[in-house]
Amino acid sequence: MTATPRALELTRVAAEAADAKQGSDLVALDVSATMPLTDVFLLATGRNERMVLSIAEEIEDRLQQELGQKAIRREGRDEGRWVLLDFGDLVVHVFHEEDRMYYGLERIWRDAPSIPLEVEGAAAQAEDSAPVQD
Repeated sequence: MTATPRALELTRVAAEAADAKQGSDLVALDVSATMPLTDVFLLATGRNERMVLSIAEEIEDRLQQELGQKAIRREGRDEGRWVLLDFGDLVVHVFHEEDRMYYGLERIWRDAPSIPLEVEGAAAQAEDSAPVQD
């Protein structure tokens, strides 16, 4: 089983929104084979609580404006450390740097295939982390 086209479109818009607010370490995981309630997890990181909240707000705004998709559920907005946004086919996790390392969702879902993201910041991060060759 693979993520639906609708889930992939939600993921694309959400990733672009996170990138626009300087969200880093964007990772999309196709969890459709093992998770019956959603197709995709999108993970993003903010450097501080204010940035985490800004990224989450931008994602909600863009999905509503561009695709007419409202969040079904929101968690973590009071603390700004880990905001979870449930859009049905897509669940977005916006983490503070420390919390993302601590909870390690990438480790937990390591068997889930990643979905390529084509956003400017993600491409630049991939280039920055590429090994240097002499």
